[in-house]
Amino acid sequence: MLGPHAGIGAAEKSMVVLALIALFVLLPAAEIATFIVVGGWIGVIPTILLVFATAIAGAALMRHQGLGTIARLQAEMDAGRMPGETLGDGAMILSGGILLLVPGFLTDILGLLLFLPPVRHLVWRLLARRMRVTVVGGRGGPRPDRVVDLEPGAYRRTEPTDGRLPGDSPWRPDGER
Repeated sequence: MLGPHAGIGAAEKSMVVLALIALFVLLPAAEIATFIVVGGWIGVIPTILLVFATAIAGAALMRHQGLGTIARLQAEMDAGRMPGETLGDGAMILSGGILLLVPGFLTDILGLLLFLPPVRHLVWRLLARRMRVTVVGGRGGPRPDRVVDLEPGAYRRTEPTDGRLPGDSPWRPDGER
């Protein structure tokens, strides 16, 4: 049997079905109940403003932590290391930001938790036990020096002369020093 569930047993299929029911039925019902309770405590307008504030905070946190993760990812790759946990951090930061953008207080709590590095590390350790990583076509070791790729006409080639001053370069446009 081929398809999206090839190799998945009956127990795994029923877990997927239960997870989907929880995601699309139980979570929205719990969010509605939470809106009612919070709205009763602080009022309707403050509740709506709080939902908008968490969405804005989620976008800002996702941008700030996401940029840091991209820098760490680049550093890992430059050093020739597999950026497994860094990629996991990036995925969890993205997931946390999306959860904060979704209206609801329960999803906001989950989203905020995913922005905490100790929580991400714990989640990564739990997920890493269940994952198997296969590298295809990868190359180990540090990356070579960066290459500057110039378009034809963006440089000129000159032959070395005895009169060249230190620091002169055939790659500079005419007249620049």
